[in-house]
Amino acid sequence: MKCGREVLKSNWKNLEVDLPDRKKGIKNPPYIKPYPQDTELINLPDIKGFKPINNDFISLLFNRQSRRRYKDKPISLEELSYMLFYTQGVKKVVKDKVTFRTVPSAGATHPLETYIVVFNVKGLEKGIYRYISTEHKLLPIKFENLREEIIEATLGQRFIGESAVVFVWSAIPYRTEWKYKNEAHKTISIDAGHVCQNLYLLAESINCGTCAVAAYDQDLMDKLIEVDGKDEFVVYLAPIGKI
Repeated sequence: MKCGREVLKSNWKNLEVDLPDRKKGIKNPPYIKPYPQDTELINLPDIKGFKPINNDFISLLFNRQSRRRYKDKPISLEELSYMLFYTQGVKKVVKDKVTFRTVPSAGATHPLETYIVVFNVKGLEKGIYRYISTEHKLLPIKFENLREEIIEATLGQRFIGESAVVFVWSAIPYRTEWKYKNEAHKTISIDAGHVCQNLYLLAESINCGTCAVAAYDQDLMDKLIEVDGKDEFVVYLAPIGKI
């Protein structure tokens, strides 16, 4: 417990005994997880013309809450595209090293990857996809109805399996460790909070609800989205459904 509390303090960097790899001259890691270039990606609708139901920012802040009951109704591909872009979309790539996105991140390191578990999205098969943020496209991982699997992996929280889609965020810690070493572990947690708060407001704006979830079985969630659990692992998730 004592060690965990230290991660949240500003003097965590004083516990370092070595320089971060950035200061050693080691090349920075990829800003997104590589994927086979011959893979056929799924296009997402352009978000420029999308109009949310409610764009009154103050009312969104005021009405935002965790919602665990969802209608058995699909969300549209346009709505999914809107939520993906404004939680992790890439606005600009600088010198093929740094991405500027729709959320802040310590040192613009953006250590998170977004996976979605689809149950009821118009135009998408049930299954797991990874959001390729630089392309604004989806990479299919597997096509299966994983409702019961995600309920088990989230310790029996049935409302998660009753959603239309679940956003699952993994961390690739080295992206931030490369620049900040031990300080990275505090900032990765903060970055996840930025992303999920955006999702809350986006969901509210299209008559959807969400609920941030940090209670899950690590091994089962990592296995579900097919990550190694060491260099990449699940850190946070949030279901989305119509309310």
